[in-house]
Amino acid sequence: MAEHRVYLVDVTNRDGVQTSRILLPKLSKTMLNIYLDEMGVFQSEVGFPTLKHEVAYINANLELARLGVIKRLHLEGWCRAVPEDVELTFRNCPDLKHLNVSISTSEIMIQGKFQGRRKWSDILDSLQKSVRAARALGAETVGVNAEDGSRTDIQRLIEFIHAGKEAGADRFRYCDTLGADDPITIYDRIKTLALAGKMDIEMHCHNDLGMAEAVSVAGAQGAVDGGVDSYINTTINGYGERCGNCDLVSTVLALKFSQALKERAHLDEHTNLNKAWKIAGYASYAFGLPIPINQPGVGANAFAHESGIHADGALKDRRNYELYDPEDVGRGEPMITETGRVITTGAYGGVKGFRYVYDKLGISFKDDAEARQTLELVQYANLHTQKPLTDDELRFVASHPDIARKILTVSL
Repeated sequence: MAEHRVYLVDVTNRDGVQTSRILLPKLSKTMLNIYLDEMGVFQSEVGFPTLKHEVAYINANLELARLGVIKRLHLEGWCRAVPEDVELTFRNCPDLKHLNVSISTSEIMIQGKFQGRRKWSDILDSLQKSVRAARALGAETVGVNAEDGSRTDIQRLIEFIHAGKEAGADRFRYCDTLGADDPITIYDRIKTLALAGKMDIEMHCHNDLGMAEAVSVAGAQGAVDGGVDSYINTTINGYGERCGNCDLVSTVLALKFSQALKERAHLDEHTNLNKAWKIAGYASYAFGLPIPINQPGVGANAFAHESGIHADGALKDRRNYELYDPEDVGRGEPMITETGRVITTGAYGGVKGFRYVYDKLGISFKDDAEARQTLELVQYANLHTQKPLTDDELRFVASHPDIARKILTVSL
């Protein structure tokens, strides 16, 4: 019998971008998908295919997947479990193959949000119609999301799973929307749902009580112990609404280095932790949000020792005071900062400075005329991101100019 595993579904580009007071450019969302793919993450929730300003970006990323630039990462959209939204999704993004549909399931939300317009039977009916519509329109996988699942009666959740499964759904997403669960309770609930529903389960946990990672991995273990695969929803650096979501790097660290958990809930073998430093740093830059000094794995103090006893012990053998090495998360190389003359390129750059910057990246153009074609895209990209482009962004624009043009395009 095959061993059940834990897979990662990163939702930075859908839920992480709902962090209040921030915006994430479409080019940045694209780079995150590329980095998530490099990190071996199973799936990325790319955004909202029902929103006009997301459509060009999503279709461009689907094209990157067809071209093999994004290799293994599943690109998945999100919409309400309403048939009209599903139909609009596939009108906008006909090549989308993976979709999650979401609807509120707790009595408090059914009463509070729908104000008597919907009953429980209406919820199940809308769910089934949405799943069937997605299948009919070409979806290869469909996930069904129980919003506020942690405050929903367990028997209703079992009924929800069976309804989704009957309609053709592949996975059930248990949403701890308010971060109200605890590790012990969620383990029991998820194991019960796994045994009763016999459907793979996604954990979607928020951090309002500071337990998003603990609750997520406990739920994942419950799913595996219940005989199904588990999928943990993460965001890079824990970004998300209110207090954020389950942090990607912390979750991988827990599944790889927790003494008991690593033996009981086996992580997808494709996961490449040494990309953590790169993706966390890029997300911090793109979001404009600093990484907390004590962030596991990627914070400035993650490997810092000052106490005499700790410093002495770490110098003798890092295992005295460190669970993992800096190299495990992609750290350890010296960081070089230029302090002399710096030439950059951006919205107001000229062709000479532009070619100098690209020459340093090992990319050359046959003449100024060819260079100007890419320069124009870089200028627009700089306006789009409102910050200097990173080396990888510059490489991407030069390597895939037609796709970059689509990503930078928003039509009304």
